[in-house]
Amino acid sequence: MLLWIGFILFIGILLALDLGVFNRQAHVISTKEALGWTSLWVTISLLFSFFVFFAYRDQWFGLGMEMGHSLPPQTAVLKYLTGYLVEQSLSIDNIFVIAIIFSYFHIPRQYQHRVLFWGIVGAVIFRGIMIGAGVFLIQRFSFITYIFGIILLYSAYKMLGSEHEKVDPNKNPVVNFFKRFFPVIRTIHKEHFFIKRMGKTFATPLFIALLVVETTDIMFAFDSIPAIFAITTDPFLVFSSNIFAILGLRSLFFVLVSILNRFKYLQYSLVFILAFVGVKMLLIHFVHLPEWLSFVVILGFLAGGILFSLFRESQEKVLGANSDSNRDSLFHSSKHQ
Repeated sequence: MLLWIGFILFIGILLALDLGVFNRQAHVISTKEALGWTSLWVTISLLFSFFVFFAYRDQWFGLGMEMGHSLPPQTAVLKYLTGYLVEQSLSIDNIFVIAIIFSYFHIPRQYQHRVLFWGIVGAVIFRGIMIGAGVFLIQRFSFITYIFGIILLYSAYKMLGSEHEKVDPNKNPVVNFFKRFFPVIRTIHKEHFFIKRMGKTFATPLFIALLVVETTDIMFAFDSIPAIFAITTDPFLVFSSNIFAILGLRSLFFVLVSILNRFKYLQYSLVFILAFVGVKMLLIHFVHLPEWLSFVVILGFLAGGILFSLFRESQEKVLGANSDSNRDSLFHSSKHQ
């Protein structure tokens, strides 16, 4: 229990420093600043693997013994890094949807960080509850792993034909329920989620955007949390890898949102990753893949999608340049005739 309290306090301190000190004033997050924050969060996440190694080696607070047997420190580190990589990969799809939500509500760039910050705080709470429920079910009902495997395969199939443009905040049941009891004003008032007018409290579009981001993240969690249970069922590794991936989502959003369209084939990588961990979960009682192999396969899918997208983009540029050259030569030859 002390370990969990200490970890949550550590995360709370990081979040307080983020919003209360470094991002106290609302401002537009530049790509350079976002890259700096992304590098910082990734570094902290990777450095945490050293804590995982020593904690599981010496079995601090009984770590690694939840399932009745000790977990070697090298295995624990690989499981943590693989889980972190899976969650970080699947969060890329979430970034597409968040960008559409901000565009739909016309949220100014200088206030997007505030919405994302409180969205992350909510995500930490809700994912903690969902992870706790998942661990409880898996430890008591082994057949749950098959259900999670089917969910992941269905999610992979659904992602193949998904269109992010179909996201419609007006059809969000949480937003519609909220509007029944709370009046909503149409205009944005700086970074405020609520304002008072004529003795009444109104919610601003900033708060409605936050509600949509929050509920969207919960929907994505139904894909990502079963995915990490295919990597490990150790509660601390599941929670810590998930939380560190979420913490880096804000800065990653500002880095990737302007260039995501370049990675046209990255979605297929995510489909393969979901399918892989889904099959792994279905076969978990029959086939046990080495931890390093799972890590390499997932990293390979992710890198393959990025590299193939860049390769196709360079090909399209060459073809476009050649077509322009052919047009110019045809124009000049017809001019001389």
